[in-house]
Amino acid sequence: MPKVAKTLTITEVQAAKARDKEYSLADGQGLYLRVKTNGTKLWIFNYLRPHTKKRANIGFGCYPVVTLSEAREERRKALMLLKQNIDPKEHRDNQDKTLQKAHAETLETVTRQWMEVKKTRVTEDYAGDILRSFEIHIFPGMGTTPVCKVTAKGTIALLQPIADKGTLETVRRLCQRLNEVMIYATNTGLIHHNPLSGIKDAFANPKVRNMPAIPPDHLPELMQKINGASIKKITRCLMEFQLHTMTRPNEAAGARWDEMDFANNLWVIPAERMKAGRIHKIPLTPQALALLDTMKAISGNREHIFPGDRNPNNHINEQTANAALRRMGYQDVQVAHGFRSIASTALNDEGFDGDLIECALSHVEKDEVRAAYNRADYLQRRKVMMCWWSDFITNACMGNISMSEGTRGLRAVS
Repeated sequence: MPKVAKTLTITEVQAAKARDKEYSLADGQGLYLRVKTNGTKLWIFNYLRPHTKKRANIGFGCYPVVTLSEAREERRKALMLLKQNIDPKEHRDNQDKTLQKAHAETLETVTRQWMEVKKTRVTEDYAGDILRSFEIHIFPGMGTTPVCKVTAKGTIALLQPIADKGTLETVRRLCQRLNEVMIYATNTGLIHHNPLSGIKDAFANPKVRNMPAIPPDHLPELMQKINGASIKKITRCLMEFQLHTMTRPNEAAGARWDEMDFANNLWVIPAERMKAGRIHKIPLTPQALALLDTMKAISGNREHIFPGDRNPNNHINEQTANAALRRMGYQDVQVAHGFRSIASTALNDEGFDGDLIECALSHVEKDEVRAAYNRADYLQRRKVMMCWWSDFITNACMGNISMSEGTRGLRAVS
């Protein structure tokens, strides 16, 4: 009969002392307790590699951190792997690499990788808004979570307090953006499927609200409040410039001097700053040019026309106009984006061609061929319309916005 190896006892393990040379105590089936000259006791498993048939050692840790029973459990696992022709050391190394890779691919890391792709498709300001939403709402609670361990349950729990505050639109956007990140992670092979595909259904839908805007006949009161408000000159010029140009808050706030074509009295906004991702040309009326002339003395030596208060090397915050409107008493009554609604209503009421108005607002034309024609054909006609709108604003400043009945309905063919 083959000799059965004597197994170690706890007493023998505890009593093992350091000697002049290292020595090992066998527990059988390849498990040894190696005692170092400094007294350190290491669990070693000696085995025959399944492919090379060479002897190799793998460590299971130090005693007493790893007990005798725990070392034997590690040996059992190693023997099970060898039974399947799997090298225990290679298996552990691969697991370690996988774990390291998983912890390196955190939600924040993957989100920032996705943002590098996303920002090539959206405006710089919008990309900044997306990243800020993650930094405020997602990264503090889940940023260090490996993307492979992100779950619907955990994400819903993170978003629930935001929903409880009633800010359901914020929740909707975060759900959408998180899904884009997880789809990116799936498509790049970091995870096998998107676990967040249905999380929006865990929350109520936000109520759809149009941007608050006053009717055109209330514009004189608004202009009076803007002119009399205790706001900085840059803020006042920004608000009026946005009104005259019918632009979005981020487009106006981010306006640069190099976008101004003074030879042709045009503001040419590059595609990367536009929501639709295409160049937008805006005829500059005498009133808009006067506002730029005012700003020239303030920021003519800078990149941005409306420099930031804290950082003049950057542009003014796009929410500055909204903050000013709230202080004027227009909370839930008028927002900066709603300036465009005032213009659209007034121009439609006056009878201007609807296509001209849509083009001035830089709304996307579904028919690309027609859109190309419109952009080329409408510029001269838009100059007339923009001048009418600027005159309308000027009249509002003087408390007189009555529209000529003789021109109503004729603008469509002008």
